[in-house]
Amino acid sequence: MVKIKPFKGIRPPRELVEEVASRPYDVLNSEEARAEAEGNEKSLYHIIKPEIDFPAGTDEHDPKVYGKAVENFRKFQNKGWLVQDKEECYYIYAQTMDGKTQYGLVVGAYVGDYLDGSIKKHELTRRDKEEDRMKHVRVNDANIEPVFFAYPEDGRLDAIVARYTAREPEYDFIAPGDGFGHRFWVVDNADDIRAITEIFSEMPAMYIADGHHRSAAAALVGAEKARQNPDHRGDEEYNYFMAVCFPANQLTIIDYNRVVKDLNGLTPAQFLKALEKHFTVEEKGVETYRPAALHNFSLYLDGKWYSLTAHPDTYDDTDPIGVLDVTVSSRLILDEILGIKDLRTDKRIDFVGGIRGLGELKKRVDSGEMKMALALYPVSMKQLMDIADSGNIMPPKTTWFEPKLRSGLVIHKLS
Repeated sequence: MVKIKPFKGIRPPRELVEEVASRPYDVLNSEEARAEAEGNEKSLYHIIKPEIDFPAGTDEHDPKVYGKAVENFRKFQNKGWLVQDKEECYYIYAQTMDGKTQYGLVVGAYVGDYLDGSIKKHELTRRDKEEDRMKHVRVNDANIEPVFFAYPEDGRLDAIVARYTAREPEYDFIAPGDGFGHRFWVVDNADDIRAITEIFSEMPAMYIADGHHRSAAAALVGAEKARQNPDHRGDEEYNYFMAVCFPANQLTIIDYNRVVKDLNGLTPAQFLKALEKHFTVEEKGVETYRPAALHNFSLYLDGKWYSLTAHPDTYDDTDPIGVLDVTVSSRLILDEILGIKDLRTDKRIDFVGGIRGLGELKKRVDSGEMKMALALYPVSMKQLMDIADSGNIMPPKTTWFEPKLRSGLVIHKLS
């Protein structure tokens, strides 16, 4: 069973939210953040990407950069650009993309649930990336950015959310650049807060959808604070970290595709012939071809699109990992034919989020930068949850969630 709590969010006044809110720290580099924040001293990038306040090329891991984050966080509060709510609340965060809206509850998730596996993972994390975010949480004594969770849908929560979202939102804006809608409500009624807490307490698990490194960092800092406190009781604020939790049936995972620099010494004709061992190969011509179903792949090579359908003996429907198209393609195409053994380290391969469209794959091949592109049918939320429930880990670069959470709508202080 999972445990959550409301918290006194630190957030921008309504009239400042569009100036403060930003994209997450890990979806853009330092120079892109510098450009987006130009002329806007209220941008959250000054806290989550504080290297932008130093000369270009400054190491983002320099201690003085983390120090600048603390200085800026304090400045934002002193100037009233971020203000703490007086009472503990839950929050509702709605995102709209392409006419579809998903409604998340912003909660304090329990560190103990992460440590004991009640908050379930589907990806491996890298210690260096964890440590970077741990430093950021430590120095600010806050979860500046939320993590993105999914939970098994529950009609009772849907009803509570529907009552609030029928009202005028606290925030309502279209983000620049992506054009996605963001709305936000405050749940401050004691009965509703109690009901939400109790309903979550009946859930067997929650699932990390996006933000594995932030989740790990937040939980590890919370556990660290508990060890360092001789008077630790278990109800301190550091025992919780900020998560936006969406019902699984509202979420859509989009495709996460591959582009490869060479054919491992093969000609295009030899490569296509090698594919026939495990796939039915059909030429589709110059019109863009998108995978039609699970175990169907789209290949772009030498100006043409191809359909690749895996033979039934190449996967096992009872194996939660083996049945994934990322596993099938990694094993039978990238490894067996192209000699790419490690997706995390091999420089011959790159990955393209489906939000960029299949046109991005064509563009990178046609430019000569890459030799071929492979588009995959998206993983389902059921597959993700089944894998997490089984204790398995997905292969690298399997899931891509959109829209990304906007940072700066609310912040969770650890003390």
